[in-house]
Amino acid sequence: MTTVVATPETKAGKAPKAQASDRAVGENRLGLKLVAPAVVLMLIVTAYPMLQALYLSLFRYRLTTADEREFIGLGNYITALSDSLFWQDLLNTLIIMVVTVAVELVIGFAFAMVMHRIIFARGIMRTSILIPYGIITVVSAFAWQFAFSLNNGFVNGWLPFVADDFNWFGGHWSAMFAIMASEIWKTTPFMSLLLLAGLSQVSEDMLEAAKVDGATWWQRLWKVILPNMRAAIMVAVLFRALDAFRIFDNIFVMTKGAEGTESSSFLTYRQVIEQFQLGMGSALSVLLFLMVLILAFGIVKLFKVDLAQARGEG
Repeated sequence: MTTVVATPETKAGKAPKAQASDRAVGENRLGLKLVAPAVVLMLIVTAYPMLQALYLSLFRYRLTTADEREFIGLGNYITALSDSLFWQDLLNTLIIMVVTVAVELVIGFAFAMVMHRIIFARGIMRTSILIPYGIITVVSAFAWQFAFSLNNGFVNGWLPFVADDFNWFGGHWSAMFAIMASEIWKTTPFMSLLLLAGLSQVSEDMLEAAKVDGATWWQRLWKVILPNMRAAIMVAVLFRALDAFRIFDNIFVMTKGAEGTESSSFLTYRQVIEQFQLGMGSALSVLLFLMVLILAFGIVKLFKVDLAQARGEG
């Protein structure tokens, strides 16, 4: 008679914990070796400015009266967090980020599908779609400011439901719309490029099998394409959300923060460059940095991407 000895996992009724494959371990070690020089260089270049900003944020420090610098601890942070302007600018930033990233995700995915499926003149098509992303942000912002201009713009003439004398920059939401339109036009190609890379990883055999089983195009999209693109979508959303959260150029060129269109980055700029409040500006920079970290952490947690499975090891 054979005696079976139960392991601790068997007694507890738990499945044994999955172990990383040799390939995954090797890739992790190689990845660490490859990124280590860049990480060290980035730390050398950025560590001092970051620590200096953190240090200056603890002082009441204005460049015009540098000799009167006074240590106030967390006073700048308390002032910023208790000011309604800070929260209004943060709300503007979040609205711009959410709307632009959502629209870019939809349009970028459509562009990626076209670039992936097209056969004739594929190189020309991909290059033409990426042209807006190659234009300097300030230049594209000036172009869109001209397009929405009351006197010289052509947008009012193209939109039949808009009056010819409508001033896009005369109201909060219309100015926000113009800013978001310029941002979407400029950065959608970047989103489509990242999604195209993920779309190329979707197995054609899986799509063909789903088609043979009678799945419609929408069913193949929701059940096969999007689940297998989760890692690429996460990277695309992460990169664009962090970039949109730090929006500055479009606002600086198109409205200069007028009509309540100021963002968190623009508020920091005004405190340091226009009002010479180096202490408050440093505190706002630290807060912006912390919000970016929280945003990145939240996006990664939201998608719950298993990178090992995304590499085909799951």
